[in-house]
This record gives sequence, structure tokens and C-alpha cells, in this order.
Amino acid sequence: MQGVIARDLDQIVAPTHPDDYLDDFVAVGEFRGRDAVRGFFAEMFAAFPDFEFTVERVVADDGAVAVKWHAEATFTGGRFQGIEATGRRVLIRGCDFFEIEDGSIRRNTIFYDGASFARQIGMLPAKGSFADRAMQRLFNAKVRLTRPFRRRR
Repeated sequence: MQGVIARDLDQIVAPTHPDDYLDDFVAVGEFRGRDAVRGFFAEMFAAFPDFEFTVERVVADDGAVAVKWHAEATFTGGRFQGIEATGRRVLIRGCDFFEIEDGSIRRNTIFYDGASFARQIGMLPAKGSFADRAMQRLFNAKVRLTRPFRRRR
């Protein structure tokens, strides 16, 4: 995690297995191998130039490490995952679950609330807002309208 705090791409991937490593960002997708992981973090740091990462708690045993964290940043740089910068500030809370094998990290599963992130950058409407309630009503109407067709399958 020191690499993320320092925004050092080489340090981020240093403890990972050189041939078989996977970062699984549950809200975004999988990044296989050191180059893909470097690319993800390079894009994120460019999109969020003031990115700050704080470790809150670490729990570990011989084969796994769980890290609770939060990150704060402003989306003022380049695109992130195809999304244009909105200038909005975000606070994301999450947890990384590292699987360790033979002294190297083989897999990291990263959990955070993608919907909360989307709301904070303005991609989704604010929770409880008129737009949010309207979107829910439209979705529920679609479910009710398509329900009879799903049962026939």
C-alpha cells in the first residue's frame, strides 16, 4: 500500500508475482499482470492529480492480508475508465484483500462502492434526489412491464 500512498507505480507492483498477478477491482474490472496494473494506477493518478490514500486498518495471516482504506481526490485531470473529468471531489472507502503465495501477492480483490463513486462524480444522480427517485420509478415500471415476458421463457 506504500506504493499507492507514494503514487509510485514500480513500488505498487514490486510485491506482486512477476508472471501471474491479478488485480480484481470489483466495481471496475480485472487487470492481469504488472503492466496492466501500472496502467490502471497511472490513469487514476493522472485523472485525480491530488489523490490521497490512507490506510485505516490491516489484518493478516500467513496467506492473506486485508486492508481497510479510504481515498480522497478531485477529478480534475484526464479521463478515468473512459469518463471525462468533472472537477468533483470524491471520498471513497474500500478494502483490499491480498492473497499471498510463496512470498508474492498473486491476487488482490478490491472492494469499494462503485455507485457511490458514480454519484460523487455526477455520473449518477444524488441519492434521494428527484432524479434518483424518477430513475427508480422508471426502472420499476420497466421491471413490471417485462415481468410477463420473462416468465414465458
